[in-house]
Amino acid sequence: METKLLHQGEEKLAAEILAAGGLVALPTETVYGLGADGLNEEAIKKIFIAKGRPADNPLILHIAEPQDILDLVLTLPPKASTLIDEFWPGPLTVILPKTKTVPSAVSADLPNVAVRCPANESIRLVIKYLKRPIAAPSANISGKPSPTKVSHVLQDLNGKIDAILDGGDCELGLESTVVSFVSKAPCILRPGSITKEQMEDLVGDIAVDPAVLGRIKQGQKALSPGMKYTHYAPRAKVVVVKADKETYIDFVNKNSSENILSLCFEEDKARINGKSISYGKEKDTTSQANLFFDALRKIDNLPEIELVYARCPYMQGVGLAVYNRLIRAAGFEVIEL
Repeated sequence: METKLLHQGEEKLAAEILAAGGLVALPTETVYGLGADGLNEEAIKKIFIAKGRPADNPLILHIAEPQDILDLVLTLPPKASTLIDEFWPGPLTVILPKTKTVPSAVSADLPNVAVRCPANESIRLVIKYLKRPIAAPSANISGKPSPTKVSHVLQDLNGKIDAILDGGDCELGLESTVVSFVSKAPCILRPGSITKEQMEDLVGDIAVDPAVLGRIKQGQKALSPGMKYTHYAPRAKVVVVKADKETYIDFVNKNSSENILSLCFEEDKARINGKSISYGKEKDTTSQANLFFDALRKIDNLPEIELVYARCPYMQGVGLAVYNRLIRAAGFEVIEL
C-alpha cells in the first residue's frame, strides 16, 4: 500500500478516503491520530491491524461540534456538560454510557464510549466533510511513543495506511485528559494538559484512578486508552529516577557509559558527563509535555543506547500527565534515591 501525503486544503480528500473505509492519520492539537469512519465496524478493525493494537483497548470518537455528542451517549450529566462547555473544542475526552449507534469495536465491548471534540481545525473539517465521527487512537505502532510530527507517523505506519494529512507539529504533545462519568463521581482515567485542578475549580472533587500512577490490576478491563499496556516505550530500557536535581546528576554521572543515556531537563545537560537528551525545562511542565514523545523517538535514533535513566518530573498539574506517560514508557520501573 502506498501512503499518500496530503496537505492542508485537502481535508475533503481525506474524508473521501475515510468514507471508502480507508485509514488516514490526522493532526490534532495533542498528537496525530489514526482515523477511520467511527461508525464503520470493518474500517475500525483496520486500525487495530495497522497499529498492532489489542482489541480490548478502547478508542476515542472525535466529533466536529460539541452538540454532536448527543447522538453518541445516553446521558449527559451536569458536571460533564460543565466541563464540555468550558473545554470543548479542546484536549478533553469524556466517557459516558453509549447509544446503539456506537460500534462495539470502538468501545472494546464496554457499555460506554469515549468522546472528544478536538480544537484542531483540520481534523474538525474532515469530520464535517465525512458527516460521521472519526475513531482515532494515536497514529503509531502500539506501545511505541505517540507521534507529534508527520515524520513520526511515517516512521511507524508508512505503507500500512492510506494517507497522512500533514498539519505540522502538534501543539500540546500529550494525549487528551480522559474523565469518566459512568459512576457517581467523575474520575480521571488518563491525565493530560487539562488538569485536575482546572476541572475541580468548575465541578468540585474529581477522583484519580489508581491506574494513573501504577499498573492496572490483573484481569481488570481497560476503561480508557493508555491504561492497560506498557505504552510510549522506546527500544532502550527506561528507568525512572525519583531524586532531587543534585542526587540525580550525581547518580547518572557515577553510572555513565557509552550505552547509557540520561533523559533529563534542559538545565541538567551541562552538568551530565555522558550522553543526554532533554525533554523540556525543569519548572515548565508545558514544555515537558510538548517535547516528551519527540525525546523518546530521538532515543530510538541512537542504536547504541541500551539503558535510559529518566529524571522524574514534578507530579502537579500537567506534570502528572508527563509522569503518567513516563512510568508507562519505563514499564513502571522506578528507582527512588
